[in-house]
Order: sequence, then C-alpha cells, then structure tokens
Amino acid sequence: MPTSRPPARLAVDGKGYDRAHSRSPSPSRRKKVNKPGKRGDGPLGRGDSGGQARQKSKDNDIFLLPSSDYQILGVLTAIGACVRLFKIYQPSSVVFDEVHFGGFATKYIKGKFFMDVHPPLAKLLITLAGWLAGFDGSFDFKEIGKDYLAPGVPYVAMRMLPALLGILVVPIIFLTLKAAGNSTATASLGAGLVIFENGLVTQSRLILLDSPLVTFTALTALAWTSFLNIHEQGASKAFGTSWWLWLAMTGLGLGATVSVKWVGLFTIAWVGSLTVLQLWFLLGDTRSVPPRLWFKHFLARAFCLIIIPLGFYMLMFAIHLLCLVNPGDGDGFMSSEFQATLNSKGMHSVPADVAFGSRISIRHHNTQGGYLHSHNHMYPTGSKQQQITLYPHKDENNQFLLENETSPDTGIDGYDIITPPNLVFDGSAVKLYHMSTDRRLHSHDVRPPVTEEEWQNEVSAYGYKGFEGDANDLFRVEIVKHLSDGSEAKKRLRTIQTKFKLVHVMTGCVLFSHAVKLPDWGFEQQEVTCAKGATLPNSVWYIENNEHPQLQEGAELVNYKYPGFFSKFWELQKVMWRTNAGLVESHAWDSRPPSWPVLHRGINFWGKDHRQIYLIGNPIIWWSSTVAIAVYLVFKILAVLRWQRGYADYSLTNFRRFDIEVGVAVLGWGFHYFPFYLMERQLFLHHYFPALYFAIIVLCQIFDFITARAGTLGLNRRPAIGWTIATVFLGLSIVTFALYAPLAYGSPWTKAQCNRVKLFEAWDWDCDTFHNSLSEYDNTVATPSEASTPTPVPVVADPHNPQAGEGEAQQPNTTPLAEELKEAHRIPAAGMPERQKVVAQEERIEYRDQDGNILDEEQVKALEGKVEFHTRYETRTRLLDEAGNEVPAESSGVAGPLVDGANPETPKVEPLESRFPPRVDAETESEVDAEKVRAEASPASDGLHET
Repeated sequence: MPTSRPPARLAVDGKGYDRAHSRSPSPSRRKKVNKPGKRGDGPLGRGDSGGQARQKSKDNDIFLLPSSDYQILGVLTAIGACVRLFKIYQPSSVVFDEVHFGGFATKYIKGKFFMDVHPPLAKLLITLAGWLAGFDGSFDFKEIGKDYLAPGVPYVAMRMLPALLGILVVPIIFLTLKAAGNSTATASLGAGLVIFENGLVTQSRLILLDSPLVTFTALTALAWTSFLNIHEQGASKAFGTSWWLWLAMTGLGLGATVSVKWVGLFTIAWVGSLTVLQLWFLLGDTRSVPPRLWFKHFLARAFCLIIIPLGFYMLMFAIHLLCLVNPGDGDGFMSSEFQATLNSKGMHSVPADVAFGSRISIRHHNTQGGYLHSHNHMYPTGSKQQQITLYPHKDENNQFLLENETSPDTGIDGYDIITPPNLVFDGSAVKLYHMSTDRRLHSHDVRPPVTEEEWQNEVSAYGYKGFEGDANDLFRVEIVKHLSDGSEAKKRLRTIQTKFKLVHVMTGCVLFSHAVKLPDWGFEQQEVTCAKGATLPNSVWYIENNEHPQLQEGAELVNYKYPGFFSKFWELQKVMWRTNAGLVESHAWDSRPPSWPVLHRGINFWGKDHRQIYLIGNPIIWWSSTVAIAVYLVFKILAVLRWQRGYADYSLTNFRRFDIEVGVAVLGWGFHYFPFYLMERQLFLHHYFPALYFAIIVLCQIFDFITARAGTLGLNRRPAIGWTIATVFLGLSIVTFALYAPLAYGSPWTKAQCNRVKLFEAWDWDCDTFHNSLSEYDNTVATPSEASTPTPVPVVADPHNPQAGEGEAQQPNTTPLAEELKEAHRIPAAGMPERQKVVAQEERIEYRDQDGNILDEEQVKALEGKVEFHTRYETRTRLLDEAGNEVPAESSGVAGPLVDGANPETPKVEPLESRFPPRVDAETESEVDAEKVRAEASPASDGLHET
C-alpha cells in the first residue's frame, strides 16, 4: 500500500485511539512517497503506514508503577537528601543573597513593611521555618560574612526549607519521566542528574529563592505531564477524577511558581501555549467533540489554569499584607494612601481648601510620590544655589508657604490675619516660600546639574529672610481637571483632591521630576527640574498637608481614601514591575543569557578561612543537556524539510512521539530561556535553573528513545545496555560533581586541586584563596571580621617561604565571631614551646585585579588616576617567632597586637573583642572602572536593596 502525506493534524477519537487526518497527496507527492525506502522503517523505529493504524495510548499513571520503581525512587530520594543536607550548617555566616531573603524574614516577624521585586510565597515559607525554630527577628542579615552562631540565629532551620524543596525535585523528575512513558532506567538517570548537579545543590543549601522556584516549576511539569497522559487516552477519559485532579494540580503549581518569582510567568506561557494547541485540535475533532463539549473543555481549563493560579497568587499577597502592618524601609515606594494603612502612618484629616499663607507639603503624583524638598546645601555646579529635590519621607524640610504674587506689607506672617483667607484658584500666580531656609522656589535658564538637556532648566531655592523675591520665583497653577477628584477640586486648589501643574511664568517650563537620582552631594535624592514640554505624569503634583490659622474651626476636612485589598494588591504589582525594570546597574557577578547554556561563568557567593562558595554547574550535565537541545533542534529542522518534500516520516509512531514528547520539553526550555534576552535588568547564572531542569528532561527523553524505544539499533530489546549506559554517564557526572563539590559546600580545598579543574579563565573563582595542602586547614588561626569577602586581605609573608606567604595574603579573614572566640582562647598545639620569642609583628595591605591577581606597588601606582579602587580590605597582624612561624596571641606573652597604643610590656585588660586588630575599611566609588578591581562576593539586586 502506498504511503500518504504525513498527517496535517492529530486528534483523538471517542474510543481513545490516535487518529491522523490528512489531505490526499498530490500526484507529484504520491510519486515521491512511493519511492523505495520512504515507508516502513524510519530512522527511529518501525511505524504504521499512511497514518491509518490505530494504536491505543498507554496509561502511564504514576500511581500504578511497579513496586520496584517506588523502591528505586526511595533510594534515589535518600541519596538526594544526603547530598543536599551534607554539612548544611556550613558556612555559619551570611552567604550572598541571604542578605536579602534572610532580612525579609526579619521584617516579616517584626511586621515591618518592605519592598521586594519578588512575590512573597518563598519568603513566607522561609520565615515560617525560622519562626518555628525560634527566630525572633533580632538578626538583620546586613552583610555577607556576618556570623550566625554568636547571636544564635536558627539559620540551619531556615536553610532546611530550600534544602527539603531541593530534595523533592529528585522524586518529581523521576515521576515526570515515568508519566511521559520513559523507562525506569531513564527516570533513574534523570533523578541522578538532578542529585549531582552542582549548581542545583549549591542553591538548595542556602536561604535563597531558586530552590523553591525550581521545585514548583517541576511540580507543575509533573502535573501537566500526568494530565497529558490522561488527555492522550481519548475523550472517554476526560472529566474523570484523575483528569480533574491533574488539571487542578497544574493550576496550583502555576500559582505557586509565579508566587515565588515572576519567572513563573514563563511556566504559565508554556502550559498556556500547549493548552491552546489542545483546544485547537479538539475544535477540529468534529466527530467526538461537539461544540457544547468543546466549551466544557475550554471552561474547565480556564478555571483550573487561570482562576486557580490567580486566586493562589492573590492569597499569597493577602497573607503578605496581613503580616506587614508596621512602617518600614519600603513604605517610601508606596503611595500615601497605601502608607496610611500602616500603623502610625495614618494621616490626620486636614483642611480641604488651600489658601494663600497655607503651610503645605507638595507630593509628586508619579515616581513613587516623593515630596518637594529643599535643604541648606548648594548645587556644586550651575547657579550653585540651594538644592531642590524629591524626598520620599515626611520631613520638616518639605514644608513650603504659599504666597500670592504680591506679598502683603505685613510680610510672610501677614497671611495669617487676613479674614477670610484668599483661596487659590486655577490660574493663580504663586510663590513657594521654603519655611526652614527662608528661600523661595526658583527657576532660570540654567541647565540642571545631572540632566544637562536644553529642554530642562535648573530648579533651586533662592533668596534670604526679608527678601521679596524676583520674577523667577513666580509659578502659575494649572489644575489638571481629569485627574482631580470633585467639581470644586477642578476649580481651586483642594488638599489631596486637586492635581495640578506649576508652570514657571518667565520661561514657560513646568515643574518636573523623574527617576533620576542626584549623586552623593545631593544625598541620592531625586532630581527636580523645570521642563519645557514635560510629559504629563511627571509634571503633576498635589498637596498632602495643609495648615492655616484661618482654616481650623469648622473647616471642611479631607483625608486619603482607605484603599481596599485589590487597590493595594494592584499598586504593589505596579511598583514591583517598575522596580524590577529599574535594576539595570551592572553587578560584579552578573552574566547574560548567551553564556548560560555553555556555563561560561558562575557567581561568587562567599569566602572565608581559605574556603569559597562559588555557584557553578556540573559541566558534564550542563553541556550534555545543551547538546541534547541542539540535537532536537537539528532533528526538527530536518523533519520539517523532509515533510515539505513529501516524506512520510510522521507516519512512524516513534518518530511522531519523539517530536511531540521531546518537543514539549524543548518548548518548556525555550519559554524559560529566551525571554531573558528581552530584559535589560541584572541577570545571573541562577536565572537559567528552570530552563536547565527542562534541558535535563530533554536529555533523558532522547536517551530513552535511543535505548528503549527505537528499534533501529536494537537496544530496546536489551534493557541491560540502557542501564549500563545510564550508570556510566551518571558515574561520570558523580565524579565531576565530586571534583567541584568544595565550591558547593565551602569545604577545604587545595590550590593544586582547584587549578586542576579550573578549565577556563572565565570561571573566575580564586584558586589562590585555598591552602597549599589540606593539613594547613587544621592549623588556621583566624581573626575576626564581618566584611564580606573574597576581598584582598593583608597578611604578612613568611620570610622563609615567600610564595606560601603570598598565597595566604590573598585569603579573606572573616571567621565567624564564635569561631574567633574559640581561636582566641585556643591552647597552643602540642610540641609548641611554652615561651616562644616574638621577633616580628608585621602588617601588609594588598590589592587584586578583577581576576584575583595580586598587584604589586608599580601596578597599583600605574592604575592611580585611571581607576578608583572599590573594595573592602582588612589589615591583619601576624606575630612571628624566630623560625618565621605564626605565634598565637596567647602563647606570645603579649596581649595580642598593639591596639589603641597598648604597651606590650604592660598590657591593658580589655574586653576580648578589643584584643583583636581593628578593621580598616577603604571604600571609594568609581563610575566606570570600579567593577574591574572588585573581587568580592556581594548580594545581587535580585532581592531589592532597601532605600
């Protein structure tokens, strides 16, 4: 029988059999199809002819697996637990973005409002784990390297939450691969790859959000795969208990994923696109899916995949807002209406009418609503007059007095006795007198100090007490009627209700502010200018506070409208979106999407005591999964070309199933990878982890088709071969994992071991951080520090071994305080003479370039004037005996280093902490080249820095 053109669409009939609908091929295509070799066996196996064979879909219900599979699953999960929980207590200090996410737990417990670019689910779970373990919110997590032990922070319990979720990914991927119809060998391989992927291990052992994100993404993929398994068995299986269960679980998974990070939107897009494809095929199945049944399918999916995720997402924000009831560092991001809902931030009702002589505070309607502000500091350039800024907090320097165009003879205080007070109407010319500095709001044809554009003028405060002002102080009130609330507010200035512009009378520019911050001389407050042709949102203002002696008794009062949950929820989403988009500054450890699939560079998380935590993936797993993606893309291109030429490849069952099953996983990879190309914000290697999970699935599925399904090679008839290949590949992955494990666990490592596995210069962890031999870790004497390193730390070279001294000189010296106390009282090692003679006490400061190389004095001098050093370093004193060996302070016979001028012959008795050398911090800024000489772990702006 001649083969026909491959099916144009696939559907499922009422009996649960695959059906292939196709149009009859043209005569030219029939001729091509009838050529020898174009039928029967395909490249991946033996299939039916003409797409007419009916093959019953197999039920891969994960609840019906053989007991042997559950036993293997249990063993793999136990191994995953051992790998992720191994020494989870180390390091015992703050690591990378634990600064942010641990700090958010503190704020949750204290109820202090904060602003973060990520939704709250994972942060709430971490807080719950800490609270159950007794955390009271007294630790602030402010610095990388800050010790957990001395203040008694239950950090292990908080790290256990991401760790347990990371362990959960192991059985999830096993069950997902089984639900997709793969062999047990393939499912075991997938679970093993997840267990021994260094990057996933590193992230799941710390108080970070990526482990919950990957876990909920994996749960969503499992639920959706299980739903697809039922869906493909035909219309008779639809709307059954299992059908509803897995569809609803998919919706819950989507809600949980997007409630951890907005990356979950990519998961929603993946499931959504496949759902649209399902509905399209169902619409074409006119035999078994009538219109009424099709709408039932549509409504079921709409409820489970839209309503359930959205409801879950909003529920998380409801809990978030219930917890954060007190003012905090983040309330400055929110509107006054929002702030008024926080304890002690509610505003008293104020007079509604605004009159000349009113003491007012003016807020910007846009850019997070800062106050018009001035202070007794001058611009360094331009007119060098007093600064006008936008400031996010209430302050007495926000208060202005509203003057008429012509002040009364009685002066500023004369407005207080005018009865009745003169109200301010639309079109009035006014002056704004700054109460605390006796200067008036002023503008002129001078460029602003930061936004040096021709269409913008400088705004300053000008004058002195008793000065009547000049024409450049005049502004005209223009009410923006469509934004003002109420008919009276459209006619005259009303507190809160009226939105207006201030037009400079002399130049015609409009008082304006935008999301541009002044430098340090302006205290990083927001720039205010006078703009010609300004955009409306950034030139609109309103009055928040209003005081006038004549507007007290019996005056009409107004206040902010109390926002409901939906208003607060929507405002939070807008602020999160705006803030997320604003994280565009470069970071020392950021990277871009093209580098992720090839594992170009990682992230330096932490460094202390000649140890380091550096986020890097398992190269074997990472690169092989990337190759698997490339293999499928090549396959798809060739398949489409052959289809267009009339070949009947899609009539082969294995060929068709390979394209569909692997294609679904590749689509998941693509949705979680390519959108990052559109983002200008800071990005890091950990953003690739959800895509990596799908890439591992693709790798396993290709392995399964080659070893267990395709009949061409005959491997499907010999399962032992598949198990052998999986075991060998997994063994290679385990060996590779072990080679890089010290970077995941922060374990002792040697320079030689480090250099042996550092394959590329872009893998920029510092091998000089580590000791020359593991035995040296047993004799490490550390001094206290709270600085976050790996940064240059000065120590003294051993005069008898200069190279060893240089290696040590690069090491961060940030032992946690509890360990420092132990070291301070440690008994000298056996064999050490009781009285060693101290012959030297030396200090040394060193600098390193962006690659961690020590710069000599000539190199440092050559860089002066070209770059500014932006780093933190510490001086460390070493006491040396006659043999050049380091002498602990206790055995030297002196009270440690010379601190505060202490005489070594008559040491002062001081608290223990004072017996350590003081920390010396050097920190300067550079606008261009500072990052080139910075080599320190620092928290990402992924967790929003508070302002």
